[in-house]
This record gives sequence, structure tokens and C-alpha cells, in this order.
Amino acid sequence: MLNFIDGGVCAAQGFRAAGVHAGVKTHAEWKKDVALIVSDVDCAAAAVFTKNVVKAAPIHVDLLHLADGKARAIIANSGNANACAPQGEENAERMCAAAARAIGCRPEDVLVSSTGVIGQRINVEAIEKAVPALCAALERSAEASDAAGHAIMTTDTVKKEAAVETTVGGRTVRIGGIAKGSGMIHPNMGTMLCFLTTDCAISPAMIKAALLETARVSFNRISVDGDTSTNDTCCVLANGLAGNEIITAGGPDYDAFLAALKALCAELAKKMASDGEGARHLITCTVQGAKSEQSAETIAKSVVSSTLTKAAIFGADANWGRVLCAMGYSGEEFDPERVSVHFASAAGEIAVCADGRGLDFDEDLAKKILTEHDVEIRIAMGEGSGDCTCWGCDITYDYIKINGDYRT
Repeated sequence: MLNFIDGGVCAAQGFRAAGVHAGVKTHAEWKKDVALIVSDVDCAAAAVFTKNVVKAAPIHVDLLHLADGKARAIIANSGNANACAPQGEENAERMCAAAARAIGCRPEDVLVSSTGVIGQRINVEAIEKAVPALCAALERSAEASDAAGHAIMTTDTVKKEAAVETTVGGRTVRIGGIAKGSGMIHPNMGTMLCFLTTDCAISPAMIKAALLETARVSFNRISVDGDTSTNDTCCVLANGLAGNEIITAGGPDYDAFLAALKALCAELAKKMASDGEGARHLITCTVQGAKSEQSAETIAKSVVSSTLTKAAIFGADANWGRVLCAMGYSGEEFDPERVSVHFASAAGEIAVCADGRGLDFDEDLAKKILTEHDVEIRIAMGEGSGDCTCWGCDITYDYIKINGDYRT
């Protein structure tokens, strides 16, 4: 039985978290800007990162620290990306060393992440000075996870947090997570940081396999604005304190853990898409009946990434032609004359296209449907059994306002 629970990154046994204001965000003295997540014991660890060729310094450091598949803690800051910045790797290592001294572990057992403005030197001295207070604030509570979740936010308007509970090998296993992401988000990771914790006993090789598969069907299926960042990171720590027999291969235990991890990350992914910069609508695009899952994914990604589709949803305009256009340039071969499109929301559902041709439909009902916050685009291909769901958001005037002066 899979259940969503409270607690975020502190839901799993043996994890503590904290978030404080260190001074990285000099323009907002009241905002938390450094987070710390610590396990009581060493963990199996894995991460996935941006596919952008230009990668921030923390990613290079994390790749080195994850070479042995183990970690104990994560330190992260908002307000500065530490990307393309002077002394980038050196300062990322200094953040790890400061955390390691305070919690009593090797610097190599600390992972580091940053998010914010690119190209400026990070105020690592402020972070080092704040680490003792950060460690003193560590707690095993929902409030502690909340503090850490707020400390990694940039243009996010809401905290992204979730946790799940399931049964693995007869033991109760919990997985929790916090994430940030609002702009520069596109399939194959976006400007997102995501930190996951679990008390499941699982080997480094299997936790890495689970994370790769999970990212494929969650974080790699969201889009806000077509940009992929330099800092995108998703880390998972598994400390084994649930007491299940360690997962070292595929099987029922691995499948149960993977299902829970996918459910958690899909929820976090939707929270990011819903909170896209300036967004007023979460767009869910489900493609059914494609030639394959990969074909369905490519088409759905193209639709949620389409600027014109986003604009139509913003205006509550049932312009289904934008949807077919985006499908057509996706790169996938399909028969347009088999395609049907529906729009749906809490206000109802309406068919707007059948067999590739427009239908007469109630424009007032369509507008009512598209005025809801959560809007669905349902596409039937009529060509096979491939299904996929991707998530995005509309584009609004506020997106330009937010990004027009982001640096200054």
C-alpha cells in the first residue's frame, strides 16, 4: 500500500534538516538561503544532473564525491548558482568541508548544490560562517524540512515538498523530498534542485538505477520555458534504517521501492510545472495510442513545450490547431487523420478534434474548461499502445517581468 504522508526529507528514519539565512541573498535579509540535510549514518547515494554542456561547479564536485556511491549529507544554497564563476570548484569544496567539520564526516561524503544567478562569485565566507547555526538548527521534523525547502527557493512562489510510505520486504519504508524549480525548466532536467531521502536498505547500484528510471518518467517530462539550466541536480540518500533486507537486484522489493519513488517524484515534478514563473495554469498532456511509449513521450513533450500552445491556454482559447502543429514538428511520424483531441478540467471535458479534423463545439464551455488552474490536453493517436503523460504550464506577461530583471 502506497500512501502520501507528511514530513518531507525528514519523513524517513534517521534524517535531519535545517534552513537558515546566511547572507547569499543580500537583497532579502529575511529569506533563508542555505539548507542542510544530514543522515545519522552513511548512505548509498546517487544523483542525476543537467544535460547542459555548461555545468555549474557543484556538479563537478558532486561527480567526484559520488564516485564511491556513498554520502552522508547535502548542503545547498539559493541566490547564487556558482556557475561560470571565479573559484567555483574551490568554493563548492569549501561548502562541503564546512558542513563536514560541523557534522563530523569526510568532506567527500557531503554533496553540494547551488541555484541562482550565474557568473558571480559565491559568498562562500557567509555560508561558512552560517554553518554552525545551520547545524544547531538541525531537527527531525516537518518544520525542519519546511525550512530546508524554503532555503532552496529562487523565483518559486511555493515550496515543493512531498513524502510517501510503502512496504518493502515486510518493513515500512519512507521516501521524502524537497525540490525547487520555477523557470529555466525543460525536458531532460530544468532549473531544478531535488533532494530525496529514504530509509530503505538498497545498494548504490540499485538506488542509481531507480533514480535514473524515475527521472525519466518525472523530471524529464516537464517543461516551463524551453531552457535547461547549468545547475540541475537530483540527489537521493538511502540510509537503510528501515531494516528491510538490502535490495541488490531487481525483484518484488525493488519494484515496490521504484513505484513509490516514481509516485513521489511525479508529484514533485507536477508541483514544479504548476509553479512555472508567472504561470496561471498547470498543463497536463496525455498521449494515448501511439506507436510506442517513446513516440508518445516525444509528442507530449512537444505539446507542453509549445509556446503557442502555452499562450492559447493562458488566454483560455481552445485553439486545438496549436496542439496538432506541435505534434507535427515533434519529429515523430504519425497519421494526422487518426488523431483526436479533447480539453478537460474540473469544469468538464470537450472534444475539439476527431480524425484530424475540427469539430463544432461550445466555445463558452471550452473557455470555462480552460479557465481552471489544472488543464488537461488528451490526445488519442489510434496507432498502437504507447502512452505517456508530460506536464507544463502556460506562459504569461509575468514571465517576461520576472526574467527581464532577474539578475539586477
